[in-house]
Amino acid sequence: MDARGEHQTGKMLELVEFRLEGEEFGVPIQDVREIIRMQEVTRVPHAPDFVEGVINLRGQVIPVVALRKRLGMPPKENDRNTRIVIVELDGELVGFVVDSVTEVLRLPKDQTEPPPEMVVGVEQEYITAVGKLDDRLLILLDPHRILSKEEQKEVRGISAQSLEEEIVGGPKGEVGTSEKEVLGRTEQKALRA
Repeated sequence: MDARGEHQTGKMLELVEFRLEGEEFGVPIQDVREIIRMQEVTRVPHAPDFVEGVINLRGQVIPVVALRKRLGMPPKENDRNTRIVIVELDGELVGFVVDSVTEVLRLPKDQTEPPPEMVVGVEQEYITAVGKLDDRLLILLDPHRILSKEEQKEVRGISAQSLEEEIVGGPKGEVGTSEKEVLGRTEQKALRA
């Protein structure tokens, strides 16, 4: 791994490629835990506008970020190609909603260049490099920069708060359902999706 956390095999970068707004992006494969189909997302009150809500993935509550919103792109209806890319940020899992996942690829490091000042409307702070693939470009994102440390803390708090509110019945402490019932109900919703 280099200073930016890029996975290298010799001088190759291993990346998960996905699409947003017709553009191609990549993130280092070692940051990606899994890729899942879009499922029902439970909204969370008072969450930042780019947070769609939370999902239950095999008993773990994971916050879901609308990557389009976070990167300042126009919204798009989810369709059969929409995926959630589950990444690990400082030991915590976060899901990023993308238009589609294209492939896992290996890109020679010498086919990348530093990012220009502005690339397809995405702020440079999120971009580690631009890769050249034949006649097209691949924008390499650093998932650790997409959310600031403060935002990562806030997003982690959302997943803990949403599970607690579901279990105890809400912030007023009303009688709620057990954790087992909550997780079972969420898993049933996911299976129906």
